[in-house]
Amino acid sequence: MNLDKAIEVLNQGGIIIFPTDTAFGIGCRMDSEKAIERLFKIKKRPSTQATPVLFDNMARIEEYVLPIESDVKRLMKKYWPGALTVVTMCKISKVPSLVRGGGKTIGVRIPDHSIPLALIKGTDSSILAPSANFHGGSTPYIFSELDKALIKLVDFIVEGKSRGGLSSTVVDCSKRPWEIIRQGAILLDL
Repeated sequence: MNLDKAIEVLNQGGIIIFPTDTAFGIGCRMDSEKAIERLFKIKKRPSTQATPVLFDNMARIEEYVLPIESDVKRLMKKYWPGALTVVTMCKISKVPSLVRGGGKTIGVRIPDHSIPLALIKGTDSSILAPSANFHGGSTPYIFSELDKALIKLVDFIVEGKSRGGLSSTVVDCSKRPWEIIRQGAILLDL
């Protein structure tokens, strides 16, 4: 596993595939619009479909989102680090349009896996992390499930193991009542 090389590729605006605590993700720096555009092209992801972003701490998340209500913070503290993606209102000027699918929200998560956390710390940037598949394709939970055609389109692959089997649970906390968008690894009962 060569994290230094992965960090170098990310810092140069590259696209990498890496394991997370849920599945294998494909990612780039959130502050590189060219890389984000390329990521969407590679995945064939519709520009209206927001993408989750991984962070390493709450302070970094708070740079990009509107003030988080106390009950949402409690939810985050209960399940993070872990497989819960929280959709919340963002600072539109700081979050590229593709990341938010043209909307006003962002899906944020602090993963429970050393590799994405090391990538975030090493680049000093949050990292986009949709699953490493073509749009509509099956989510790869183990390395052998990665699509060889997708592998050829990225700049680097961090080998390792995801602890997955299930995608993250996604809950939209930008509205009341909260809405579970996808029930995944964490069973929420709202």
